[in-house]
Amino acid sequence: MQDVIEKASVLHEALPYIRRFQGRTFVVKYGGHAMVDSELKTSFAKDICLLRYVGIHVVVVHGGGPQINATLAKMGVGSTFVSGLRITDDATMNVVEMVLGGQINQEIVGLICQAGGRAVGLSGRDDAFIHARKMADIRTKDGQVDPGRVGDIVEIVPDVVDHLFRSGFIPVISPIGVDRDGRSLNINADTAAGKVAEALRAEKLILLTDVEAVRSGEGELIRSLTAAEAGQLIERGVIHSGMIPKVQCGLEALAGGVKKVHMLDGRLKHAVLLEIFTDQGIGTEIVAR
Repeated sequence: MQDVIEKASVLHEALPYIRRFQGRTFVVKYGGHAMVDSELKTSFAKDICLLRYVGIHVVVVHGGGPQINATLAKMGVGSTFVSGLRITDDATMNVVEMVLGGQINQEIVGLICQAGGRAVGLSGRDDAFIHARKMADIRTKDGQVDPGRVGDIVEIVPDVVDHLFRSGFIPVISPIGVDRDGRSLNINADTAAGKVAEALRAEKLILLTDVEAVRSGEGELIRSLTAAEAGQLIERGVIHSGMIPKVQCGLEALAGGVKKVHMLDGRLKHAVLLEIFTDQGIGTEIVAR
């Protein structure tokens, strides 16, 4: 009986957050281990459905780097990275679209639908809602490198996403943009999620990572940061390596009008629910000030 009572207490704790966020928009960047482990994938889909059924508009933007690497390897094609970006020739772009826009996107849509939700898969080519331009050459110590069909986002036109919201659907977006000539371009998933969140004036941008969010120099989890404090931690080297671009993506989103950014460990079941609907949370939140 005590276990049942404790479950009711959890619902009571969630109530003010459900009331506060009803009708608001959350953009969730889905990637890392949470996209690989079968139990985590099913759990994530159920959590996204729950958010939608309590009245929150949810958008999922997903990555898929490891899956692209695996597919290229099966085809006997190597993967080349410069400054963390995949060099994307025409053949590689075909694989990127096949894996992101096909295999991964449809799997996520299917899992959400199996969990009782209504989901629709999109890429930036649909209604040309992610306008992009080819990224400039990358400067390295050995000279300039052409990244190929890698894109910088020029504009997000969110009409199709708004329409899906009004119709009760959860948009699941693969980070593929389109240039003015109609060519598809490979977009960094964190960047795409941040720009989509800006365009939708989202209440929250939630970035799932493979680490336990942001930690201090002493190794303690930092629950909350201002944008200025996050910038200082980057300068001091406390935030480093792969966490830097994720935090910078969050800072850009805040500057673009997103209310709050959350960095969560996607390896933890129900990470999104625990962060959003509990008083303490389990990750790091970043606010403008």
